[in-house]
Amino acid sequence: MKKTLLCIILMMFVWGTTSVTAATPEAKSTDKTAVVNNTDNNLTKAEMKVLTLRVEEIRDMDKNDMTKAEKRELRSELKAIKKEMRDSGGVIYIGGATLILIIILIILLV
Repeated sequence: MKKTLLCIILMMFVWGTTSVTAATPEAKSTDKTAVVNNTDNNLTKAEMKVLTLRVEEIRDMDKNDMTKAEKRELRSELKAIKKEMRDSGGVIYIGGATLILIIILIILLV
């Protein structure tokens, strides 16, 4: 009984996690000046500051008078900046179910 209950709970955690896909190494951007291409995928603090200032500048713009094409370009630029910043950092994202499973395993094994 305990074994089947443990298997069911384990299967729920496995199904609750999301899969992680590998990111492409090159950023697809139409504006080459806005996104800094760095070969080692690590941005310096100055480059991060430039990118965050550009994001704030785009968000503060008045977009009511822009055409759809201009808005689309800004949106793609923001996505490219977001991807560049995400790929450069050493952050690991852990899903909620995975975190709970790790905590339970630590409790059981200690």
